[in-house]
Amino acid sequence: MKEQTYILKNCKSFELAHIFECGQCFRWNKQDDGSYTGVFKNNVLNVKKEGNIVVFNGICNGNIEKVVKDYFDLNRDYEQIKKQLSKIDGNVSNSIKYGEGIRILNQDLWETIISFIISANNNIPRIKGIIERLSKTYGDKIVWNDETYYTFPTPEQLKDVTVQEYRKLGLGFRDIRVYETTHMILDKKEDLEKLQEESDTMKVREQLLTLSGVGPKVADCILLFSTLKRLEVFPIDVWVRRVMNELYIKNEDETKVNKKQIEKLAQEKFGSLAGIAQQYLFYWKREA
Repeated sequence: MKEQTYILKNCKSFELAHIFECGQCFRWNKQDDGSYTGVFKNNVLNVKKEGNIVVFNGICNGNIEKVVKDYFDLNRDYEQIKKQLSKIDGNVSNSIKYGEGIRILNQDLWETIISFIISANNNIPRIKGIIERLSKTYGDKIVWNDETYYTFPTPEQLKDVTVQEYRKLGLGFRDIRVYETTHMILDKKEDLEKLQEESDTMKVREQLLTLSGVGPKVADCILLFSTLKRLEVFPIDVWVRRVMNELYIKNEDETKVNKKQIEKLAQEKFGSLAGIAQQYLFYWKREA
């Protein structure tokens, strides 16, 4: 693979920190010059923004323009989505102003499944560390600009890994979950290609919930942040529950607000764009 560059001019709805720090991905790291470098599938890219120009540079498995457009969801009109969501109310409009450059990435389904299993009851620095060690130990090596990077391991690359070996990488209680889910995929108990083809989101969600370590919140994150791209799902964590309660439900005891109540409200207010609204609200509440 040779080095390639792609330059995007007059780009709207594209801010590096908003995209890479909103909790959807774990393999992008900020560089000293403010750019971000990341590994996804067999690609290593550096993304730099200067004014209204975004420069993508790195080594890609395929044409860099196509790779970038697919991964960064560049064919979707986020300006139109923001206009539509801003009409809902002032709260949504304010959250959009705060995270106006968010785009939801099209991440590899397998990597997203394992990454979000690892994310359960975990913090972002720790999640990133575990995924990096997993990739370094079992993934393929890519050298670019005298730096060494590692691809996320495939199910086949993990087939002989034991629970104890996962434990040594720091997975904690998630070791058995990653082991079991890997073998469910290898044994074809769940077919990722068929999941991609299924149009019924609830059916896909039910299938994801059969995987070890995948509960409702992890399933919704996989549905939203992977190539499944179901924009109507609304993942709920402590921050989302907090912001939805503060803005709309207003229960004095936040812990008494249940998930069904939030989901119903999200569907009524945001409809088919609930997942994108969730990202604006989550980023705003956590960062502001």
